[in-house]
Amino acid sequence: MNPVDSDLIGSDLPRAAGTSAARAAAAVSAFSAELFTAVAPSSADNLVCSPYSVAVALGMVVQGARGATAAQILDVLHSDDAQALADGLNAIDSVLTADSGSARNSTEIELASGNSLWGQHGVRWEQPFLDALARDFGTGVRVVDYRQTAAARSAINDWVAQQTRRRIPELVPPGALTLDTRLTLVNAIFLKAPWQKPFPREGTRDAPFHLLDGTTVSSQLMDGTVGTRFASGPGWEAVDLPYAGAELAMAVVVPQAGRFAEVERSVSGEWLSALLAGLRPGPVRVRLPRWTSRARFDLAGVLSGMGMPIAFTGDADFAGMAAEETLRISAVLHEGFIAVDEEGTEAAAATAVMMRTLSVAAQPRSVVADRPFLYLIHDLRTHTPLFVGRVLDPTAG
Repeated sequence: MNPVDSDLIGSDLPRAAGTSAARAAAAVSAFSAELFTAVAPSSADNLVCSPYSVAVALGMVVQGARGATAAQILDVLHSDDAQALADGLNAIDSVLTADSGSARNSTEIELASGNSLWGQHGVRWEQPFLDALARDFGTGVRVVDYRQTAAARSAINDWVAQQTRRRIPELVPPGALTLDTRLTLVNAIFLKAPWQKPFPREGTRDAPFHLLDGTTVSSQLMDGTVGTRFASGPGWEAVDLPYAGAELAMAVVVPQAGRFAEVERSVSGEWLSALLAGLRPGPVRVRLPRWTSRARFDLAGVLSGMGMPIAFTGDADFAGMAAEETLRISAVLHEGFIAVDEEGTEAAAATAVMMRTLSVAAQPRSVVADRPFLYLIHDLRTHTPLFVGRVLDPTAG
């Protein structure tokens, strides 16, 4: 077959309309806080990630998980029902994608989230798994051949690049796919949104930005009365910056000097909920730097430590995906990008969950011809012997 086949293995079920986003939104909030606090200590640099993207990718994974494997993944995602989680994530996606293309102050918000699965040619995927993908995630399984890993990798990366407007051009690095790879589940999300009230460009000035070690760097600090809601708590204050249409916003939390680590450690699902509920209306003058950042993670160790270790081991049970394959998660790759300026925000993220077979190839038998032996040269098509002989001493003429 070609390295990348155009065939899509899927279900005839139409995508459902998700019925309830509330429980899934609460679950994603709790997961977001836990994932952030888990990855933050691993980096001394700027951090950007999309726990929502990771949650959707794992939400697809759990549709094919069984037993303790499924229970652990659901626990990490703060859910106790794979179908209810899928329905809720589908409802959230419907709300989010409804914003895309809406005219806001003569501009447009672009918000898109997409899913794709890339499965090995010849593997038989279970019908209930395909039904769940179609019904709640709007996708099927694209056929690739992981024996030609470069071509498979290129196909996945091209899809992610297209979904993220090329902000994430190479989610899957060289060497990430192997001959044992059987399935890669991918979610990608992209946002381009103007502020409801842009920062005036004439207000942007060079200004010091105070680093954690006490030194300063020169930054481009934007300045304007653009915030519409304000909140404060122990050691911090926050402002909400709405995007055009006032359906999306960025909450910026600024800890007091010397209290950044304390505030960062306090982040939890409850803390996030309290922050968003505590924002109160009122004009706020905001001074905010322009910034652009990118971050990459392999979340396998992080997610294992958060409570789903079985999925990465030989004890994993993904029989709901492909009964004839014994699968485990081999990697969870995630990349995030964000750029913020006077006009608004552009952000993108993508998550790839890679699954390998646990089937071990039969070890070759060992035959050592270190003693006299016979030989037979024959035609494989007709089974006709052409030469026969023996070797008693290979050094003799």
